[in-house]
Amino acid sequence: MSSFTKVARLSEIPEGRGFSVDIQGRRLALFRSGQKVYAIEDSCTHAEASLSMGFFDGEKVTCPLHFAEFRVSTGEVLEGPAEEPVKTYPVRVAGDDVELALD
Repeated sequence: MSSFTKVARLSEIPEGRGFSVDIQGRRLALFRSGQKVYAIEDSCTHAEASLSMGFFDGEKVTCPLHFAEFRVSTGEVLEGPAEEPVKTYPVRVAGDDVELALD
């Protein structure tokens, strides 16, 4: 069973933009669409650019460096030049608390 850790408040995460957090030695990007929050590694698998600085449209994030696209819900590559998916993390929202399972 996964253990969830509070990483942010929902009210801190801007709608339609990335939000970076450092937790347990990992840099993660959080993306909010309404009350739904997604968490992925904050590093493009192509050139290690920060995905939290990318362009988010509610379903995908576009890397700001070479424009690779990733689906935030699954981490899958939608558009190259990236070939490898990014790691995703389970998220739950409890009131204003955003919690991630990091196991």
